[in-house]
Amino acid sequence: MTQSIIITGAGSGIGKACAEAFLDAGWRVGLIGRRAAPLEEIAAASANALPLPCDVTDEAQVAAAFGVVMERWGRLDALFNNAGAGVFGATIDEIPLEDWKRCIDVNLTGSFLCAQAAFARMRAQDPQGGRIINNGSVSAHVPRWGSAPYTASKHGVTGLTRTISLDGRPFNIACGQIDIGNAETEIVHGLRKQAEEAGKEVEPVMDVAHVASSVLHMASLPLDANVQFLTVMASAMPYIGRG
Repeated sequence: MTQSIIITGAGSGIGKACAEAFLDAGWRVGLIGRRAAPLEEIAAASANALPLPCDVTDEAQVAAAFGVVMERWGRLDALFNNAGAGVFGATIDEIPLEDWKRCIDVNLTGSFLCAQAAFARMRAQDPQGGRIINNGSVSAHVPRWGSAPYTASKHGVTGLTRTISLDGRPFNIACGQIDIGNAETEIVHGLRKQAEEAGKEVEPVMDVAHVASSVLHMASLPLDANVQFLTVMASAMPYIGRG
């Protein structure tokens, strides 16, 4: 049976790389993102891709998007909670409240709403079960300077992951987290530009394809096995001992 996954933030960066990897592996992929055009561009190359323009912070839009997937495919095997927003480069006293709220809303509330929608459908479907994978970030463990909203949101995602893992056990729902460090994406481009402008050392990066293959591995396991936490990062980036 062809498996199905919803990927949030699928229009660019890590989400797009993962969507393409899953499509290449024969999965049906629901593509969630705020902008329709990038999703439609991915879908134009595969009949197994389903564009789902959606704001992950809007409960009604999330419910509608997940409903479309169930109507179209009848089952949801996996969710990759990937949509995110970053706030970097300022100490806590310099961060506007609006930036804090936006970051928490997308990274944490958005992950909660999508996990909630996925969990409900996985619990109700027959056969029961499925898998939720959350995008944590190495910042879920070790912060970088000037990132209070982002780091707090990603620590929250770790708590969400652990709780879903417990809640899901009676229903054959597995939950794991991938913590990513310096994949070559638009966000990392921005951080590198900030470092260059500040005269700081530019951190090493890795090909985003390594993230996609890692998420595909996690999602492809049978439900009696789970990668609870996986860290994939550029080998020489300042993570161990960062602070």
